[in-house]
Amino acid sequence: MSSRELVVLGTASQVPTRHRNHNGYFLRWDTEGILFDPGEGTQRQMLRAGVAAHDLTRLCVTHFHGDHSLGLAGVIQRINLDRVPHPVTAHFPASGQHFFERLRYATAYRESVKLNEEPVRADGVIARTPAFRLEARKLSHPVESYGYRVIEPDGRRMLPERLAAHGISGPSVGRLQREGAVGGVTLEEVSEPRPGQRFAFVMDTRLCDGVYALAEGADLLVIESTFLDEDAELAAEHGHLTAGQAARVAADSGVRHLVLTHFSQRYTDPADFERQAREAGYEGELTVAEDLGRVSVPKRVT
Repeated sequence: MSSRELVVLGTASQVPTRHRNHNGYFLRWDTEGILFDPGEGTQRQMLRAGVAAHDLTRLCVTHFHGDHSLGLAGVIQRINLDRVPHPVTAHFPASGQHFFERLRYATAYRESVKLNEEPVRADGVIARTPAFRLEARKLSHPVESYGYRVIEPDGRRMLPERLAAHGISGPSVGRLQREGAVGGVTLEEVSEPRPGQRFAFVMDTRLCDGVYALAEGADLLVIESTFLDEDAELAAEHGHLTAGQAARVAADSGVRHLVLTHFSQRYTDPADFERQAREAGYEGELTVAEDLGRVSVPKRVT
């Protein structure tokens, strides 16, 4: 199992279908587990996908339409039922505070886990951990909506041949990484820059600046493509993207792996989304999401 991967729990827009559950996406990022937009039925999809409540460290909700949030009640109660041994942090649009509280306390249960509420009020960094920073950007939808972006700090890749040439090995390597120099040898002499990985999550929105800000340089972009291009006017009216629009964003933003999801029930052939994405000019890795699918975050590049 990859230590950094996306587990797709549901891919349907508005209503579930026979083959697609309401939305739900779990990002495993080393020791962190972020659950995005848990729609109705997410708890069962987690069970089917092998994602445990103990895996969750954060909940991120883009907006409070039911297909993106009705599963919160069950997930939060499951976190408490299973007595998750660590705090869990919830991020969601501040304007939806009353919706979050209603879902959190939809029925009676015993609270056993600390759930920290950290509403999103504006664009910017909303959390920092040793492994990444979490950013939010406002999107364009009939209700307030935010997309999310996980950014790993840039680092350095150690070069074994240069370490050997300078006689540095064993514990000295770790010391060099911590202190920046050992015996007159600097970290820069025996390593090279290693850009941090980037993950972006863009749900219900029209094209807007926030979409591009989130997608820029993403190694893995999960983005809604509710409609096909022939229904672009309908997409704009309801605050959504088409497959071609999502793909053009990815192409223009240098995305390495594009995941299309959040499909309207009006379409029956997933291949149409892939076809339109390619016609729009996206040439990178492409996944048309299916329920319970897994997508690894691409390996780091120099």
